[in-house]
Parts: sequence; C-alpha cells; structure tokens
Amino acid sequence: MKRNTDLEVLSDPGFSAAVIDWQRRHGRHALPWQNTRDAYRIWLSEIMLQQTQVAAVLGYYARFLERFPTVRDLAAAPASDVMTYWSGLGYYTRARNLHACAKQVVERYDGVFPADPALLAELPGIGRSTAAAIAAFSGGARAAILDGNVKRVFARVFGVDEYPGIKPVEDALWRRAEALLPDGDDIEARMTAYTQGLMDLGATLCTRSRPDCGRCPLQDRCVAYATGRTAELPVRKPKKATPEKWTQLLVVVDGGQVLLQQRAATGIWGGLLSLPEVDGHVACSNDDDGAAAPTIEAALEAAARFGAVDEGEALLPLQHGFTHYKLHMYPVRVGLRARADTPAGYVWWDMANIGEAALPSPIKKLLGQLAQPNLFA
Repeated sequence: MKRNTDLEVLSDPGFSAAVIDWQRRHGRHALPWQNTRDAYRIWLSEIMLQQTQVAAVLGYYARFLERFPTVRDLAAAPASDVMTYWSGLGYYTRARNLHACAKQVVERYDGVFPADPALLAELPGIGRSTAAAIAAFSGGARAAILDGNVKRVFARVFGVDEYPGIKPVEDALWRRAEALLPDGDDIEARMTAYTQGLMDLGATLCTRSRPDCGRCPLQDRCVAYATGRTAELPVRKPKKATPEKWTQLLVVVDGGQVLLQQRAATGIWGGLLSLPEVDGHVACSNDDDGAAAPTIEAALEAAARFGAVDEGEALLPLQHGFTHYKLHMYPVRVGLRARADTPAGYVWWDMANIGEAALPSPIKKLLGQLAQPNLFA
C-alpha cells in the first residue's frame, strides 16, 4: 500500500457521494439510536456496538435506557446496578468505562457531551473513531471514523495488501478516511448519511464472508472485486496459538441459595458477581485441556471456609473464550450442613432469583441450568 500523505491525491468526492446516495436509499434507518441528535443515546449505542452485533445489543439498549434514561441517571447509579444491566453483553470493561464516562460528562461538562471529537476522545472508553461517530451523528461534525467495518471496506476497495491492524497501515487508512470525508453544502446531513453509510456497508454488504458485491455502490472502484480477492482482503491477523487456562468453580449451596463472590472492579469479569474460584485462572498447556485441574477433594477443602461441608459433586466442565485466552472451568457443587459466617465480599443469593444477579454469561447459564426444583433444597 502506498503511504501517501498528500490528501489531494487520496481524496475522491465520488466516493462519499456514492456512499451517501446508497445510504439514503438502501441503508438502515429504523434502529432505535438513529434519527436522533441526543448524544447520550448515540454514545450508549456506539459503546454497546463495539465488538457486538446489532441483534445482541437491541434488548440491552432498551432496558438500559429504561433504567438510566439520561447521563445524569447513569452517573448517579451504583456501579452494581450498571453491571447488572450490562450482565451478559460481555467485554465488561466497556461498562466500567461507561459509568466513569457518565460521571465525567456530568462533572466536567454539566451533563452535556462535548461536540468536539477531540474532547470526546479524552473521555473513558471513547477512542478516536467512536468520538468521531458520536460527533457526526449528534452534531454533523466533519470527522473520520475507522472502525472494523470501515477498515474492511477500505481494505477491499483500495486493495490494501497488508494487515490493517499494524500501525503504519492503520495510519495510512486514517489519512485515507480523512481525505474521503464529504464537503460542500448541507454538510451536517451529508456527514450523518456518510458515517452511517460506511457502517451499513460493512455490516450488511461488505461482510467478512460472502460479501454482496452485486449491490455494492463501490463495486466499480473496488480493487478486491476487480481482482477476485474479496476472500483474501482484508489481510487477516497472523494467527497465534490461543493460551489456555483453567479454574475450579465452587458452587456452594445451602437452603435454596448459592454463594457468590464480588469480583474486583478491574480484570476479567470485573465488578460482577461470580462463583468462588479455588486458585484463580491457572495456565495450562494447549494440549492438556486442563488435565491438571484440582480434585474434588481440593474443592471441598477450599469450601470449608464457608461452613461444614456435607457433600461434593463434580459438574460438567465448561469453556469460555476471552479476547486473550480460553478458560476451562471445572465446577464442583458443594452442599453444606451448616454455614460459617459469610466472609466479606461474598453474598448468598436465592437460586429462584438467579436471573437477576449481575453474573458473567457462562456463570449465569450454568446456574440457570441448575436452578431446578429441589436441586438446591
């Protein structure tokens, strides 16, 4: 890819015109965060949509707004409430940053999101591309986005033969994104349509697999289409072996309740409730599938701090993939004859209401399956 810094060479008014015309006729117009200039609603949708499909976000978005209708409501809410309403959406750092960002908007900007993308990008959880999207949708700011969908569109249209995640290539794509911004009359409306159009193209036509090139407004200028390389571009990130870890989960039950632990505010599943673990997340080799996981006896010994242990039973193991490693989970159900004093940071939760707890998705699924009549009597 030629790393040309001359924006006049990179500019192409026909590019933005094609995207805008297509978006107005064929793009998405009925999503709940569209057709509004409310920066709070736009910001919330942009954060939720990071690394998450629209279909998965819709329900969370509606429930979140019902509980936190304004940025002031969100800033004033307890962190536990925020995590509860985010529970299951994944990438929980987003929720912690969301809460921190709301507080800063209230404290620094009196509850009004700044219109300047540079100021937005200084807030927690808002990067350069997200800041540009918020500014474009809420005020028509002339600012470039470059999320994963846009990188894919650019890589195919302009024939980028290098992995777009490495910094020199990404920098060149940013220059391209800035040079292609629309100009002229009615710029606010054009910027909204152009920004949404780029997102829509990547999400609905220029998809990772089976792109619908026949309906793409950029087909006549697309290098990947012309050279038969839509399956090859964008260049994929070089693969690495996924690290693997294991942990043993304690499902300590007594009288229809299960013991949950409040996890630290940072790190994996930060701020959520979860099941107690014997030794945290322990590294294992990629070929032993957690074979070194501790025994039931080790689980019973660890559970003794919570009361007089009555019985133990190994449950079916689970797997969960994080961004940086795969976790093998080995749950052990432990019944108590009598409880000890509940340590700080732990809480007993009624199994009948387990769906209301702010739990990570795999833990909520496990406990939901176990919450059957008489199982925890």
